[in-house]
Amino acid sequence: MNRLITIPIFLFLMSFPVWSQNQDVCRDDDGNSSVFIPIAKYMERGDAECLAAWFADNLQLDVMGTISNCSRNQARQIIRNFFTNYTPRCFEIVYRSGCYPVEYAVGNLDSGGNMFTVTILVKTNDSRNYIEQLKIEKQ
Repeated sequence: MNRLITIPIFLFLMSFPVWSQNQDVCRDDDGNSSVFIPIAKYMERGDAECLAAWFADNLQLDVMGTISNCSRNQARQIIRNFFTNYTPRCFEIVYRSGCYPVEYAVGNLDSGGNMFTVTILVKTNDSRNYIEQLKIEKQ
């Protein structure tokens, strides 16, 4: 009798999506899976909170020449301040390279009057993707 109850409950629970950062890996226009699609979306929105969910526990952050090895929380605050000062209007990935477990992308960020080149290095471990390095340079 215990098995009869367990199986329907298991099937019921399996029907709900599991929300994690890796569920947000999307497919690009060519049908290729890319971790950079949601990251680019958060960059364009200026959403420091969602972007920080992708940060490694400790990462290297370079914002216009100020380099910091910082925690996720410190990086979140630095990026939040950057987005406050330079509100993004558009972000586009122009180049991607690398292969498992390390990939990187280069994109252009337009904040309305200011253009930035953004380099993002993502590492995969423990079946999760983490931003290990993020560099923002003024063009």
